[in-house]
Amino acid sequence: MECGISGLGELILSENAYDVITDYPLEGLVQNGDLCYVQVEGNYNIVYVNSPGLAQREITLPDYQNVPKLYGLMQLGQGQARFDPGSLIVSGITQVQRPPLSLTGRGVIFCLIDTGIDYANAAFLDENGKSRILAIWDQTIQTGVPPAGFYYGSEYTREQIDAALQSENPYERVPSRDELRHGSEMAGVAAGSNVRTGQQYLGAAPEADIVVVKLKQCKEYLRRLYLVPEDVPAYQENDIMLGVKYADSFAESFSRPVVICLGLGTNLGDHAGSSALSRYLELIALKRSRAVVVGGGNEGNASHHYEGRLEPEESFKDVEVRVGENALGFWLEVWGSLPDTINVSVRTPGGEMLQPVSLGLRQSITYNFVYERSQVTVTGARAEASSGEQVLLFRVREPTPGIWTFRVNSVGNIYNGRFHLWLPITEFLNTEVYFLSPTPYITLTEPSMASEILSVSAYNGENNSFYIESGRGFDRRGAVRPDLAAPGVNVSTIYGRSTGSSLAAAITAGAALQFMQWAVVEGNDIFVNGRQLKSFFIRGADRDADLTYPNREWGYGRLNLEQAFRMMTEM
Repeated sequence: MECGISGLGELILSENAYDVITDYPLEGLVQNGDLCYVQVEGNYNIVYVNSPGLAQREITLPDYQNVPKLYGLMQLGQGQARFDPGSLIVSGITQVQRPPLSLTGRGVIFCLIDTGIDYANAAFLDENGKSRILAIWDQTIQTGVPPAGFYYGSEYTREQIDAALQSENPYERVPSRDELRHGSEMAGVAAGSNVRTGQQYLGAAPEADIVVVKLKQCKEYLRRLYLVPEDVPAYQENDIMLGVKYADSFAESFSRPVVICLGLGTNLGDHAGSSALSRYLELIALKRSRAVVVGGGNEGNASHHYEGRLEPEESFKDVEVRVGENALGFWLEVWGSLPDTINVSVRTPGGEMLQPVSLGLRQSITYNFVYERSQVTVTGARAEASSGEQVLLFRVREPTPGIWTFRVNSVGNIYNGRFHLWLPITEFLNTEVYFLSPTPYITLTEPSMASEILSVSAYNGENNSFYIESGRGFDRRGAVRPDLAAPGVNVSTIYGRSTGSSLAAAITAGAALQFMQWAVVEGNDIFVNGRQLKSFFIRGADRDADLTYPNREWGYGRLNLEQAFRMMTEM
């Protein structure tokens, strides 16, 4: 097999190929049947390395920064209900849909990277019955033609979708479906229309064009590495990055702005925006006529974050984790703070001890216990490449139910003292695993910690109460995240009512589509980028007199697009 188009596609999809994310140039790297790469943008590349037997082999994690993280969905279905525009009204979106501004997303492209879209749903058709979807890149279907410059999946254009809609069986021509409905609900909230339904339902930007990337499921070796249950949707960081690259290709400066929306999240990473995906999203958001909106996840009340501090006179601090019955396993990350050095010992529920280990560079050690079936693999980095800070990674397989104690020990003098532990997002656990003394803050999921993007938490638009499950800020280094809060509870979708931070992201993305129509399409601020859009939204946010801003829950306040325009007239 050579590294041509077909050979690269086979390697990308192979369950016997490692996927590696690099952030340095690869000129001169010899490509062949066992090693190929795809450039994302700048120095970011995805390398695919053939490794026979990988699908059956237990793997370790020597280079954390290069291994794709896994992302899960951030939405909960609530069942059927009549359409209620309340979420759009409190966000100032319905008001600017009307004259004199009449902002409906016309001329702007909404790009969703998620579970796909129900392209036959009337909410995504125009008044002539034609599709408003410019293209679908379905990474899960290999029978069609991939997009130009990409090597897997199938691309379906608007012409193909329209032809399918005119046929007796559309899915014979365009077989892409959204079985999980997650992406379709987000697309409907951001850009759904009612011109063909005769119903009341209306999204924020009903005249925006739509581009969709349906992500393929992660490879099995990554699912095994991160101990994610088989039946849980999980998506790879590198597939998302390539989806962002595809979405970005539709932008045309001065005329066709693009708003990219992500309703995915993970607890993997440093929670300071240092991952490859976070930094790539920052790069995109700084381009003219682009904006990126990311939901902050639903981990605020999950008890999956612990923040501790070692005082100078303390030599250790114990952190307890409750593990339920029949747990497949769990992944735990311990992040230190410069200039301190720490190590961690482990005590099982049965009383067996794993003593602190001083790990060298690129080292991974696995421990088996005498009286328990549990297995613990420890990987560490004194200076993790993407963040520059110390991290210790614990992969616990078949954990004995009960209380696990992770003792964080100081090594030498303590100056800063702060450290953090994170467990996986709720979706990636098959039973209860949580800290007994959790910290509800710094629970936004990645990549919402990235700077330059618009990061949003969720609240209940019916009573202005913060959604208790919503992720909260700030980031691990104290940077202000989220930027804003948007409605994310009982939001009307094309299927009924749903709740979650992904809906808050979709509403905010819809507002961004409207703003980009005014700024770029109508020529009021043709040089605008995601950073500037965020500034306008922050200035226009609703703020309560009894709260201090920026705020860990609300960021700089509640999204109010109408007020953002009003503030511009007062400047």
